[in-house]
Amino acid sequence: MWRKLILALIVVPLGVVLIALAVVNRDPAVLILNPFGGAEPGLSLQAPFFLFLLCAFAIGLVVGGIASWLNQGKWRRTAREEAREARDWRRQADRLEKELEDLHPAGQRPQLPAE
Repeated sequence: MWRKLILALIVVPLGVVLIALAVVNRDPAVLILNPFGGAEPGLSLQAPFFLFLLCAFAIGLVVGGIASWLNQGKWRRTAREEAREARDWRRQADRLEKELEDLHPAGQRPQLPAE
């Protein structure tokens, strides 16, 4: 339900705005990649303006995703360490349980205190 609500309230209006931008900004624009001036053909790009807007949006999305991923690295590392520790504790508990079963056959098992 939340996914549909987010889709209806955010994604659909964003799509409408992007389509409106694409329709309004259809005129060709020149992007000059030479920061020192000049319009050399090798260092300029001509395309409809909305393509530049969409590319800038996509680049921002990718850079933001990479920044978030890098920022969350410490949490992923902590989760891996805790999972490894839990696995080690589980192995130790299984080993101790097996040792207890080997020491005391099924009928002679002492009662363990309940927690």
